[in-house]
Amino acid sequence: MARYGKAFKDRAVARLLPPESAPVDVVSQELHISAATLERWRAAALAAPDKERIWTPAARMQAIIATAAMDEASRNAWCREKGIYPQELELWRETATHSLENPEEASQKVQRVTQATRRRVKELERDLRRKEKALAETTALLVLQKKLDAIFHPDGGGDT
Repeated sequence: MARYGKAFKDRAVARLLPPESAPVDVVSQELHISAATLERWRAAALAAPDKERIWTPAARMQAIIATAAMDEASRNAWCREKGIYPQELELWRETATHSLENPEEASQKVQRVTQATRRRVKELERDLRRKEKALAETTALLVLQKKLDAIFHPDGGGDT
């Protein structure tokens, strides 16, 4: 029986619940999980309190859009209904706005991380080649030692 991590289950269930509300058979085909398993996970999530539900990035964006034109009282009522704090909603909006403001900065950060990763891979490959050479040399020396012992000490003992 396959075991799935909590984060994986949470992401799958978040796709099944509102606001995304994807059909079970579609999610089942995408994730290669039986529909019965997904339905069991969804039932368990619906039984849990609203505050424990996971909001996917798409669901967060939809919440931001849905509450953008609301006044503070109606936004607070909407948040109570959905089980989130208004501060969380504001944090989601700020995060989304910030990520849209600096796409060049984000791409530069990705480039720096990629370059650092490539350097690290090169260092590791170089180290691996060095260790493989050392291992091959040690193996050759051991084989030669055994051959010398077999030639000069055929009885396996010392000089008696």
